[in-house]
Amino acid sequence: MKSEKIDVYKLKLLLGGIIVGMLSGIIVSMFRWSIGTSLKWFQGWYVQARSNIVILLILLVFLIIAGIIVGLMLKKEPDISGSGIPQVEAQLDGDLKVKWWSILWRKFVGGIISIGPGLFLGREGPAIQLGASVGQGFGELANVTTPSTKRILIASGAAGGLAAAFNAPLAGCMFVMEEIYHNFSPMVWITALASAVSSNLIALYVFGLTPVLSIPYKFSLPIKYYWHLIILGIILGLLGRLYQKVLLIMPTVYAKTHIPRAYQGIIPLILLLPVGMMYPSYIGGGNGLIVDLNNLKVGFWVLVGIFALRFIFSMISYGSGLPGGIFLPILNLGAIIGAIYAVFMHQTGMLPLSYESNLIIFSMAGYFACISKAPFTAIILVTEMVGSLGHLMPLVVISLVAYIVVDILNGSPIYEALKERLTLNSEYLNRVSKYSDRIEIPVYEGSPIDGMIIREISFPKEVLVIGIYRGERQIIPRGDTMIKSGDRIVMMVNAAQRAKYKRRLTELINGLD
Repeated sequence: MKSEKIDVYKLKLLLGGIIVGMLSGIIVSMFRWSIGTSLKWFQGWYVQARSNIVILLILLVFLIIAGIIVGLMLKKEPDISGSGIPQVEAQLDGDLKVKWWSILWRKFVGGIISIGPGLFLGREGPAIQLGASVGQGFGELANVTTPSTKRILIASGAAGGLAAAFNAPLAGCMFVMEEIYHNFSPMVWITALASAVSSNLIALYVFGLTPVLSIPYKFSLPIKYYWHLIILGIILGLLGRLYQKVLLIMPTVYAKTHIPRAYQGIIPLILLLPVGMMYPSYIGGGNGLIVDLNNLKVGFWVLVGIFALRFIFSMISYGSGLPGGIFLPILNLGAIIGAIYAVFMHQTGMLPLSYESNLIIFSMAGYFACISKAPFTAIILVTEMVGSLGHLMPLVVISLVAYIVVDILNGSPIYEALKERLTLNSEYLNRVSKYSDRIEIPVYEGSPIDGMIIREISFPKEVLVIGIYRGERQIIPRGDTMIKSGDRIVMMVNAAQRAKYKRRLTELINGLD
């Protein structure tokens, strides 16, 4: 009877994930289409503005008004700022409470207004927050009261959002578990996967089966050239750490303008006008540039100039706090770094230029892996976006090297670092302090509590261990129950202190924070 109830619960979660995924797919597909269509229009208008002063003035006025409109939205709802991924992480940690409808429509409209004109922002972060809002809204409308179930629905919506944004269901599911939810519980991954797949089906119906980044390549990289992956991985790691540092200081730089935070987006929107007029094909999130990069046939220094333009204006765009992400801009910068390296090595006679496409693909994964510190997501994401399984080994090598370099340089996952800078609503935490919530933490190999019995473990007195999962089997914990690596320990804590206890318990169980 007990197992039957668990199966019914899983079935309900699976069905909920499918519904949330379909809704997320519809909304994110509309979001994605609107941004793509707007960008094409603006690229044409920027070209016309070179010789038509009337169009130039109209564009200038429009961009200023756009900045003011988004500023009003940000003033009313600050949590639509940026990519939205840090906010979703804080939500799942129990640190943040948001109103799903307020986030949903403002992020949708504000994101289109901010990204559509061509700012160097990505649609993927906002798509994740849109999906998470759909998951939260579905949970509230379905009268879901269990905190853990609410979080699973939010996480599944986030997976669906990323899947629809990139046509990458596996990466959407993996990103949620690796970077956002930090939990590989079967309840989480099966619901997230159901959402990602159903969301992706909607996106495929709208945008077709062609991979988002269909980059043709002639040959697979031979083993004799794998030493290039080591060098390129080190370069990506160094530039990835630079990216993290510059991005995190941008709010401080903007503060010196003395413009209210909500309206600082007017600055990049005004600066976008001359950039769009001079380089209309280089503006936007960058997926078009990635696809065309191999066909540009430009020299080393031109590529360096494109990288500098993309890097600097990406910082200006995201640092302003406008609704927009860094997901695709990071992939774009990685691709450019790969092209620069390929051209340089060709000029020195150490690598045939025919492998430029390969290095562009590998570098996208390496750069994202080291900045986000989510290597599995990076590998799966690039594989799905490119539409080829022929790159797995080099993707793993370059992602691992770049990740290690950033780790040595004490780089934190960029979304986690951004989450720490959020303004959290303590009033909400005080209101929920009387309720209990659930935490599930896996026991890794090498854990300090591996082989210990429960009574020997110094759990905080406010924490109640209620269950242990060993594979699919649930064990009722007793004082003499032995903990083994691979177990998942389920505990109840005070809901208001969930994030604090999660950090303490993670450090206790696995020696990690």
